[in-house]
Amino acid sequence: MSKAVGKGRSMKKVLQKIDHSSRLRVNIPARMANAKPPLGSQLGQRNINVVNFCKEFNTRTENIKQGIPLPCRVKVKPDRSFELVIHNPPATFFLKQAAGIERGKMCKGEIAGKITFKHLYEIACIKAQDPPLALLSLPHICQMMVMIARSCGIQVVRELDPVEYEQFMKEREENVQARLEEMRLSREAKLLRTV
Repeated sequence: MSKAVGKGRSMKKVLQKIDHSSRLRVNIPARMANAKPPLGSQLGQRNINVVNFCKEFNTRTENIKQGIPLPCRVKVKPDRSFELVIHNPPATFFLKQAAGIERGKMCKGEIAGKITFKHLYEIACIKAQDPPLALLSLPHICQMMVMIARSCGIQVVRELDPVEYEQFMKEREENVQARLEEMRLSREAKLLRTV
């Protein structure tokens, strides 16, 4: 019996620990990783050295403009090391940049901006390099980008007249400011009712 127990203990030493924790999926701004929450606490829960992670992430994103959101996947290995995969920025970020807007539609049916098919194709080519979309063909990725643009309130057109689009953006900015003012007044009214 003692030989079997001894053999069992030696087998435990040979077998590696199996880590059943899920991959960490998080968006981190380029060159801005730090140990503060929420990132620091998420990494700490998975026993990752936060300082080393932040240094590695910041050095790997040195060539990217600061503040661009980057989706990251972190896989923790049993020896507390990690495997970091950094994807391209989200499609909504690229679409808003191409349309020249900071926020999408604020109400149903609103057009927040316009882009051309050329812009859409270029964004699809960039997003095709991401590992999750590796098995999709370029036409499928383009269709997906059209649907994402619609959900953001961005209209895809064949051609854009710069003067006409500038006028559209001025009108949109006025509408956004009016909408924000309405929201601020309604919040103040709710606060006055509760007091």
